Parts: sequence; structure tokens; C-alpha cells
Amino acid sequence: MTSSTQRLSGEDPESPTGLTRFNTSAEGDALAALREVCASSAWGSKLLAQRPYATTEALLLASDAATAELTAGDLAEAMAGHPPIGRPKPGDPTSSREQSGMAGASEDLKAEMLELNLAYQEKFGHVFLICATGRTGEQMRDAVRTRIGNSPEQEREIVRTELGKINRIRLTRLVEEESAA
Repeated sequence: MTSSTQRLSGEDPESPTGLTRFNTSAEGDALAALREVCASSAWGSKLLAQRPYATTEALLLASDAATAELTAGDLAEAMAGHPPIGRPKPGDPTSSREQSGMAGASEDLKAEMLELNLAYQEKFGHVFLICATGRTGEQMRDAVRTRIGNSPEQEREIVRTELGKINRIRLTRLVEEESAA
């Protein structure tokens, strides 16, 4: 857990938890936590501006709307915050957890994913983005094999959808971790 998430989750048992903590946290702390969910500054600013949220579902719906409004540049900024599949950020429990389907993959599959990631990045100019939570290494490999044949326009919309799924999972975890703190 990073420092901004720690500030949001708090360690004082009498402090507000969950969505209440997110709604009432200092703007800088809330924005830092949102940037850990999604690296797009436009997305984070839109969610921050709509606080307070009455329910977690309202927060998730606001995330969906903000994701739908991201420009190509905003999407690029968001994708820059995601490591390639099969190479989670060292010391980052979020990317390791999300990519756990690659953890037990064979060396052959890992090598193939590296090649496919590079080919995808060469074609589209950004990392292959997929909501990896709950997917096996083989499922992720099959997805990149299929998606590499897409047009840039098709792929941009698939990336937007996948980013929306990732954002929902991360926001839910953020609020749940805060509630459990």
C-alpha cells in the first residue's frame, strides 16, 4: 500500500472509513489515491470534482462516465501507468495481484507474451492493456493474439473498455480496503 492509500485508509480506529473517508479526505490525498487507480489526470480530476458520492455504485458510475470521455491523449496517459502483461512493476502489489495469472506460466508462455507484447506495442504505440484479474496466462496470450489484428480505432475502444473494468476493480478495492482498515 502506498503512502497516499495509507493516508486515505488511516490507522485511527475512530476515523471514518470506506467511501466516507474517500469523500472527506484532503483533495491532494484523494487525488493521489485516484492516480494509483488510473494514471489519467483527466479521469482523476473528474472523479474528484464530483465528490461526495452517496454510494460506491455512484463512484463506479462516475468512473465509467469519466472513462468514456477520455481523449486519445488521456487514454495514453492512463496506459502509461500500466506495466506490460507478464512484467508487473517490482514492489507493486496491485500489478502483481492483477497479473497473477502469469505468475505460474511456463517460461515458453512468458517468452511468447514478451514477443507478443513487443509486437503489439510496435503496432499500436502503447502497452497491451487487458483486465487481467482472473485470467490465465493462456487467456491473456490468446487475447493479445486476437487483438493485434484490430485497427487502431477498434483497439482504442477495447482499451477504453478494459481500462474501465480495471478502474472499477481498483476503486472497489480502494473503498473496501478503507472500510477494512
